[in-house]
Amino acid sequence: MKKIILKGLTAGTVLLLFSYFSLFLLVKIFPHLAEEYYDPMFSLEGSKAWTFFVHPYIISFVLAWFWNNFKSMFTGSFWLRGLKLGLVYALVAILPGTWMIYSAFSVSVPMVLSWGLYGVIQAAVAGIICARLSP
Repeated sequence: MKKIILKGLTAGTVLLLFSYFSLFLLVKIFPHLAEEYYDPMFSLEGSKAWTFFVHPYIISFVLAWFWNNFKSMFTGSFWLRGLKLGLVYALVAILPGTWMIYSAFSVSVPMVLSWGLYGVIQAAVAGIICARLSP
């Protein structure tokens, strides 16, 4: 249990920093895509604003638990094992989730693709951290 907590907190903190800096990169590199966030559908005001800052920890604790139970199924260096975990997460959670978002909400293809790529990177980083801390 301690290993899951350590991996979850470590990966969550790294992902929170990654999330924060990704926002700045989005505005610099893809300003047109960033403008889509001015739609009233996206709101980080009010009582739900904290949820944005908690999501990296949710992902990290889930992936730390998953890693703890299924790490023997992944082979190779810790880099490769972490990337494989990110790919599994992408196929199981991100692909279906982004598909449903695109089919149900008025969002552009580039926005959904950016969310998918962002999720894969997050999962791979969390996977690499889990694989490094608990080979």
